[in-house]
Amino acid sequence: KPWRIVRAMPNTPMLVGEGMVAIAPGAHATRDDLATARKIFAASADVIDVSEDQIDAVTAVSGSGPAYFFYFVEQMIQAGIEMGLSAEQAHRLSSKTALGAAKMLLTSADSPQELRRKVTTPHGTTHAAITHMEGAAMGQTIRDAMKAAQRRSKELGA
Repeated sequence: KPWRIVRAMPNTPMLVGEGMVAIAPGAHATRDDLATARKIFAASADVIDVSEDQIDAVTAVSGSGPAYFFYFVEQMIQAGIEMGLSAEQAHRLSSKTALGAAKMLLTSADSPQELRRKVTTPHGTTHAAITHMEGAAMGQTIRDAMKAAQRRSKELGA
């Protein structure tokens, strides 16, 4: 009898009830199998359905994703300290800023690009920072890093 497999890719924000899980049915999985998997994960995560060939992309975006945000916030905290804030001040400012921005992403009808534009005054402080990031090819670096995670996920699954 063939195995009925549902592959899942959860992420660590499940630990605080804010996770994401993507589930992908195997060749012999039934609708009931998917419903059962969804029910298991729904207690602490939003669940989306993907195809098996998308799981490595999910791993790169959502499975590894929290670490990218933690890394960015680490850098914000370090910069705050280097600019004269206490470690506690820099941590609180950076963490609450990340939380607030994430909530805006989830609740606003605006795209991330539009939300960023609304914060970026022409020739202002945010513009200076974004221009520096763009000059350092940060956007491409992030996309390349996520593709490296996807490649590694494929290697591990092979």
